[in-house]
Amino acid sequence: MSITADTGTGLAPLRAKSGWIVALGVIYLIAGFIALGSVVFATVATVLVVGIMMIISGVAEVINAFQLKSWGKFLLWVLLGLLYIFAGFVTFENPLLAAALLTLMLGFALVASGIMRVVLAFSMKEGTPWLWVVLSGLITLALGVIILLHWPVSGLYILGIFLGIDLVFAGVSWICVGLGLRKLTT
Repeated sequence: MSITADTGTGLAPLRAKSGWIVALGVIYLIAGFIALGSVVFATVATVLVVGIMMIISGVAEVINAFQLKSWGKFLLWVLLGLLYIFAGFVTFENPLLAAALLTLMLGFALVASGIMRVVLAFSMKEGTPWLWVVLSGLITLALGVIILLHWPVSGLYILGIFLGIDLVFAGVSWICVGLGLRKLTT
């Protein structure tokens, strides 16, 4: 069964590259399975990427400080930038400690997010799909609690598992998009 593509939506250029989109999905899928096969390695890789981003952000903060005219703001921007740079280098010095700290923050964030979703769901009006929001909140809360109960050991694998799952889902979705585009007719 084919679907007629609306030429006004701009899908024709994407349809022409559907093979590349499927290939991208396959690459994501392979990377996801590699990450899930070695979650500690994937966790360390994730932390190192975060460290690189922190260093780049810190350098940008310091450069931005020299664009400011006020001495007080200049000093704050420089200190903030240096803190980011320092934290970025710390992640390279001890990526497993950084992973443990990031995992701890993730666990607390998930707990807080889960609680807030449940509270939000019970404040929703009748007739709205509040039960789905409660379910989402309870799952998020449970994930956060599980991470915190297994911390600091969970710091070795949680980030890698999340990265692997994300890559697998992204890969599957790109493959589906690419295959869906092939079914379009003009």
